[in-house]
Amino acid sequence: MSVGEALLVVLAGIGAGTINTIVGSGTLLTFPTLLLLGVPPVTANISNNIGLVPGSLTGAVGYRAELAGAAPALRRLVPMSLVGALGGAVLLLVLDPAVFRTVVPVLILLGVVLVLVGPRVNAWALRRRESGDGSERTHLLVMRGGILGAGVYGGYFGAAQGVILMGILGALSSEPLQRLNGYKNVLGTVVNAVAALVFIVVAPDRIDWVVVLLIAVGATVGGVVGATVGRRLPTPVLRGVIVVVGLVAVAKLVLFP
Repeated sequence: MSVGEALLVVLAGIGAGTINTIVGSGTLLTFPTLLLLGVPPVTANISNNIGLVPGSLTGAVGYRAELAGAAPALRRLVPMSLVGALGGAVLLLVLDPAVFRTVVPVLILLGVVLVLVGPRVNAWALRRRESGDGSERTHLLVMRGGILGAGVYGGYFGAAQGVILMGILGALSSEPLQRLNGYKNVLGTVVNAVAALVFIVVAPDRIDWVVVLLIAVGATVGGVVGATVGRRLPTPVLRGVIVVVGLVAVAKLVLFP
């Protein structure tokens, strides 16, 4: 990897760390960047996941004020993310790599769509919370199931995992959105960390540690930026960048496999 390519990966990591903290779609920057540089899809996915863990952690710590008193709620939700991430990571490793190469363009497109419809999902979730639809017990059960499914998705691929989590949390919780964003950062960190541990223990031969280091450096900086000044960046601009990069990656995968 040349110096210019390494710098590009670091910059993508900074962008991903920032966006993951604010919106939750940073993988749609780093993963396509790695593909465009010729990194094999499964290796890119695994290395990207491990490299983003420090950024997820700094983003979660940056929201500690919004998370004050959240321990009881997180104790109910974190186990769902943990189990889901374990299942998703195992699926990635046991399924034929050709399956991942086949479904990843669909997953990227799903992530792009979720990024685009994110504001509408949040608006719908706000109306639902205000109307008080459904019982608290039902909401909690559905929320746990949704968090489990998001964990499986995140352990397997992860792009737009944060958007999925915010949609679930926003629709089924009465907590303020900034507090829910803190929940999202904690749950996303759990998923990334559990999947990373599985990959390191079970499949070290599929890890590109240079890529991991470069993304980790960028994502750590980006997590700090996202938890501070990043909150003031125009969200439509961030969404636009994600969509463009995602579509370029899909085009590369489909047209130049």
